[in-house]
Amino acid sequence: QLQASGGGLVQPGGSLRLSCAASGYIFSINARAWYRQAPGKQRELVASITNGGSTYYAASVKGRFTISRDITKNAVFMQVNSLKPEDTAVYYCNVQTMTANYWGQGTQVTVSS
Repeated sequence: QLQASGGGLVQPGGSLRLSCAASGYIFSINARAWYRQAPGKQRELVASITNGGSTYYAASVKGRFTISRDITKNAVFMQVNSLKPEDTAVYYCNVQTMTANYWGQGTQVTVSS
């Protein structure tokens, strides 16, 4: 139900804009978030935004990544700037409601020269 896009291969210092759209309407959303999972590592929370607009960023991305959402389009975005090789991972979008947790299929971000 969630479709993520925008990943790709980028050089260190580059930027990408990740997008995630829902194919159907999701009711009672509490928060939207982006997670990532690097090879051999656990999935980690990168950034989140509540329905009220409050944001959270992992320390490793603060100041470089910006999460935003378009409520009318049921979409969540993340602008990722100043990318580093350690940002290489599959990025997953996530939507949390009162009763469910939705995941997108993931989009690969590779940072390499």
